[in-house]
Amino acid sequence: MGSLFVGVRTRIVVQQVLTQETVLEKAKRGDASAIAALINEVLWNSGMKAIAKSKGSCLHIVLEGERVPERSTCVRFVADGMKRLKPGGFDSVRVYGKRIDKRKPAWTEAFELKRRPRTAPTPTRPPLPATVPQPKSRPKKLKTKPKKRIPLLVMGGTIWVAVATLGAAISSRINVATNTQDNSVPATNQSTPKPSPTNKPAQNLAPASPVAATSITIKAVGDIVPGTNYPNNRLPGNKRQLFQNIKSSLQGADILFGNFESTMTNYPRPAKDTSRAMVFAFRNPPSYATLFKEVGFDVLSVANNHSFDFSPTGFEDTMRNIEKAGVKAVGKKNQILYTNVKGVRVAFIGFSYLNFHNSINNLPAGKALVAQAKKNAEIVVISVHAGAEGSDATRVRNLAEMFYGENRGNKVLFARTMIDSGADLVLGHGPHVPRAMELYKGKLIAYSLGNFIGYRTLSTVGNLGESLVLEVKLDAQGNFESGRIIPVQLDRRGIPYPDRGYGSVQLIRNLTKLDFPNTPLKIETNGKITKIGNR
Repeated sequence: MGSLFVGVRTRIVVQQVLTQETVLEKAKRGDASAIAALINEVLWNSGMKAIAKSKGSCLHIVLEGERVPERSTCVRFVADGMKRLKPGGFDSVRVYGKRIDKRKPAWTEAFELKRRPRTAPTPTRPPLPATVPQPKSRPKKLKTKPKKRIPLLVMGGTIWVAVATLGAAISSRINVATNTQDNSVPATNQSTPKPSPTNKPAQNLAPASPVAATSITIKAVGDIVPGTNYPNNRLPGNKRQLFQNIKSSLQGADILFGNFESTMTNYPRPAKDTSRAMVFAFRNPPSYATLFKEVGFDVLSVANNHSFDFSPTGFEDTMRNIEKAGVKAVGKKNQILYTNVKGVRVAFIGFSYLNFHNSINNLPAGKALVAQAKKNAEIVVISVHAGAEGSDATRVRNLAEMFYGENRGNKVLFARTMIDSGADLVLGHGPHVPRAMELYKGKLIAYSLGNFIGYRTLSTVGNLGESLVLEVKLDAQGNFESGRIIPVQLDRRGIPYPDRGYGSVQLIRNLTKLDFPNTPLKIETNGKITKIGNR
């Protein structure tokens, strides 16, 4: 009878280990549920549970307890485990901490598992080691294991054992659900002991420092018309001179955005009657697409009133040529463009006042698009080309703007409605002059970024020549953190250069005070933008 009991017990233990090994294999293949199961096994006595879901190449892990989980300890713990486990299919991990009775997380932080190359130079980190080095002698505190979890440690092998052991060792610090010490853990485990010179663990076994993604930096510019070869040749002799004065101001962002207000096509026939007054058709050679890639642009909007200057054929050519050069293009009707930055998925949607694109005048359709984008991305950015044009079109009012008989939309109503629907940043352009800025429900609205390049095509007289590079820092939920207006001036040819007189800064400061006197934004004379209070 005793031997029979031993045999049954052995089969049970073996079956448990085999089951756990299957879970480990699934976790290593990138199964989110299996990863959550492993984490929950490790944190069995912490008063906290983990939920994991995958979205594209990002793994999202929610840690919840009766109280808000302690951020730094949890992120470090998860980062160490994930980088040792190396689950397939993921480039990044985002960790959330929340109370179990709350819908929204109290904090979130991301780190990268793999580096993704960028065009603009960025600091690099040494690659992760191919294998996890084992310590010659583990510190005593790491020997403390809950006796009931031995099958888990056997299951984990050299990958998850370190994480499981670490979890047990720091359980007094990771007891985040109650923020009190777990009495089942010896007091000697409250802090990490200092290794002796003769008994020093391998340096690479220490938890890896996650790459924090607490903010996303976006730089944005307004209307770009880099000359035209229709109806006559008004292209620069050297196209690189268009950006050479201002290129340094465009660097250093996670995303560089601009409104490309021309076409890139060889299609010969314009869709407009350019013999009429105030009717223009712009066209650039397809080779100009590489210029934007060289400068560092990540996203170009083509949702504007010149993208169909050479019919739908020219529009499709423009989209294709931009994408072929390695830059993302947005502007098709019903299109949502997604891009990943620091483990955060960012969506872009382009609008204009024309029915060729998503229209500013069709609010229900816009709301539906934003809601769809918000389901698949943490941050939603709106590009909108609308409003009246000209030197006298600097003011913003909560009214529809008419220009040459066209209803070019109510930009205030549109921007606020999109934010109410889930958008996080609204980048306006079209009036060819800078306009005021507004902070609405913690989200920034730039009503117009003005002209940026208008080589021999756009007027640069007076405030039409005032320009800027807008730098915006958002947190991982898209809330405005800070910003900066980098002042730019266009010369008589329409080429931008740094403005030492800060003309656009002063213009936008004054317009913001006039049009949105109660908005909780402060724009300083040096261009720095900060939010006032907690609004």
